[in-house]
Amino acid sequence: MGQSKALSLIGLATKAGRTVSGEFSTEKEVKSGRASLVIVADDASDNTKKKFKNMCDYYHVPICFYKDKDTLGHAMGKQFRASLAILDEGFAKGIRKNMDTEDHTIA
Repeated sequence: MGQSKALSLIGLATKAGRTVSGEFSTEKEVKSGRASLVIVADDASDNTKKKFKNMCDYYHVPICFYKDKDTLGHAMGKQFRASLAILDEGFAKGIRKNMDTEDHTIA
């Protein structure tokens, strides 16, 4: 099976400059209200998942736990990434729609 549509959209959003990744940048975008969707790797630490889950609940930002760090990083053309934020509502909707058809967890 080829790369998932959701991962392809993450790559497109990254090329368009509509993503940030890494714990600090992701947190900054959530708190500033610019994040439309937060994606955390399934293999991120429990502490990281809990931190982002609580933050996203507080700031009313959708959050997904998806794939693994290597896969998320690869989709962005970077090394492994435990967390990233999508800064564009259109990309966020497309990614969530495609994640709905795959095996993952939307919180």
